[in-house]
Amino acid sequence: MNFHAIKAIYVFEMARWWRTIMQSIISPVVSTSLYFVVFGAAIGSRIESVEGVSYASFIVPGLIMLSLLQQSLSNASFGIYFPKFAGTIYEILSAPISHVETIIAFVGAAATKSIVLALIILATANLFVDVQIQHPVWMVIFLTLTAITFSLLGFIIGIWADGFEKLQLFPLLIVTPLAFLGGTFYSITMLPPIWQTISLFNPVVYLVSGFRWSFYGTADVDIAISLAMTLVFLFAALGIIAWIFKTGYRLRT
Repeated sequence: MNFHAIKAIYVFEMARWWRTIMQSIISPVVSTSLYFVVFGAAIGSRIESVEGVSYASFIVPGLIMLSLLQQSLSNASFGIYFPKFAGTIYEILSAPISHVETIIAFVGAAATKSIVLALIILATANLFVDVQIQHPVWMVIFLTLTAITFSLLGFIIGIWADGFEKLQLFPLLIVTPLAFLGGTFYSITMLPPIWQTISLFNPVVYLVSGFRWSFYGTADVDIAISLAMTLVFLFAALGIIAWIFKTGYRLRT
């Protein structure tokens, strides 16, 4: 394992993130804080509690997960797209660093950024509402697995995209709507039976449900199923990336 190469790419990606701290950290935190204020005050005043948890506290895990999904995709996709755009990707492909090491470096940096931001948002949430974490170990597990999975997905998008417009296409048109319809601001048990069934086809439901369970011990889907589905998404993304490097899709041309 070429740890020097991994460290070089990882440190470079993290340094690039810190140089844009206003866009990378402050902007997402402010945006999420507005969700707390608007939804917590406007809707929370009409909904006293959901599954025994105050509404303002109930939406905290969902908002953290929403930010985590968006930032993981964005960080990873831009991280690998810029070397393609600048032409430096060929230096990486020809360097004495394996495909596995390349993925570890780029995805590791993207996941680290997303997890740090999620923890900052969690700390910020405590300023607005009372947040309890009943299962902190599971919270870290779901946080880490989700960050890695969507960083891998972002890595795939960054390779697939041949323009800046396409980098935003998947997150804006697919991931964000799925996140809003995946129980971020509500429990799917509040929906009519037919829509509860339809919601189970939304992959984000399992991520939000498992993550919310680690906070309050309540979940829309069994915790084992949520964990299993998260791992399925993870290995599916790894399979696609393995195929990309094997075939050279969008890398050699």
